[in-house]
Amino acid sequence: MEITLNKKNNTEGLIKIRVTEGDYQPHVEEKVKDYARKANIKGFRQGKVPTGVIKKMFGKSILVEEINQLLSHKLSDYIKENNLKILGEPLPDQQKALSIDWDTQKIFEFDYEIGMVEDFNYELSSKVKVKSYPIEVDTKVIDETITDLKKRFGKVTYPEASEASDNLFGELHSADPDFKREHAFIAIENVEKKEQKKFIGLKKDEQVEFEISKLFSDEAHTAQLLGLSPEEAKNAKGKYIFKINTISRTEPAESNQELFDRVFGKDAVKSDEEFIAKIKETIGENYKRESDHFFEHHIEDYYVENTSINLPDNFLKTWLKTSSKGEVTDDVIEKEFDIYKRGLKWDLVKNRIAEDNKISVEADEVRAKAKDLIIAQFGGRAFAEQISDKLDGITENYLQNENGQNFMKLYNQLRAEKILKLIREKITVQEKKVTVDEFKKIVEEHKH
Repeated sequence: MEITLNKKNNTEGLIKIRVTEGDYQPHVEEKVKDYARKANIKGFRQGKVPTGVIKKMFGKSILVEEINQLLSHKLSDYIKENNLKILGEPLPDQQKALSIDWDTQKIFEFDYEIGMVEDFNYELSSKVKVKSYPIEVDTKVIDETITDLKKRFGKVTYPEASEASDNLFGELHSADPDFKREHAFIAIENVEKKEQKKFIGLKKDEQVEFEISKLFSDEAHTAQLLGLSPEEAKNAKGKYIFKINTISRTEPAESNQELFDRVFGKDAVKSDEEFIAKIKETIGENYKRESDHFFEHHIEDYYVENTSINLPDNFLKTWLKTSSKGEVTDDVIEKEFDIYKRGLKWDLVKNRIAEDNKISVEADEVRAKAKDLIIAQFGGRAFAEQISDKLDGITENYLQNENGQNFMKLYNQLRAEKILKLIREKITVQEKKVTVDEFKKIVEEHKH
């Protein structure tokens, strides 16, 4: 068997494999004998079928199967032995394969296109400077959260006439006779101040007319009312009529032990001071997750933009279309190829960092992570103590489900966390504390 690599350039090549009769015939003969021993063919006793009959009936399919197996193993071995950093999978030359005469040929030649990654350098030191935006939990946010919690756990009443803090439920119609929503909802406090007076003092079965483009400043509220996507809601126009079926009003809950227990669990906090401190801690943890996620996105930005990696664009486009079995079209590639390349570059950098720094994940680490997820999902440590004798079995079942995909998902998550932890430790983090509003503005301006 002859295997050669013809490089078109540093990122694209053609692997040519030449298979002779001596390479495949011993395997074919052995498979024919195996068929003869096991075949159940009318007119012959099992195990006594002549090999000539087997060759006549199954010879071609056996030959194709054995050569395909031989090619698969030899191609994989060649790539490993020559340390070829390939992308995707080798693409066979289908036209050349279709021209093979399996009845008469003794020597076969196969071609495989491959895409490769050139060696590249990356910077992992204090010279790398990446901005981070920790969010400060200010008094305004805490006060808004407490107000929201008191409202959420408050007492609901159904008054006869509406006030500015009430919610209206009813039917929505437009001038277009085809549009009607039987179950619509308007929170009066979300309505623009100039328009709110139309909705105050209304009673059941009364109607209010309004111009939809003037009703809300937030398009999300318009989308919710009309049952549209935010993008569709941007262009909403025209007059609408809302007929009231129900008015609801929530009286805020008092700040007492009942509220504390409903929010954080029984006796988790026992005073206003502890309640405020717990709220601040909880908000801080949520904000930290958001801030950390955005920081990791900045790390990705840095390495994608500052690491030079030459990729085989033509090969990748062909491979994406071929491997997707028709799901990825030329139109999809035109729209999304740059996004795909960005993700690929970041994966290549992370893999090199993991390889160079010997980052690995052990099976026991994956099991521990799975246990933590299961315990958190079912109520914390109290739950774990109740089923301590069964937790290992539950964990193993979870990891084996979905054909092992749960295991791989957690494995990849832990690996990514270790890589990002190492990067954080090596680079210079430029922190700038911001309010939540400032953070939202920065995120919005950063979108790409």
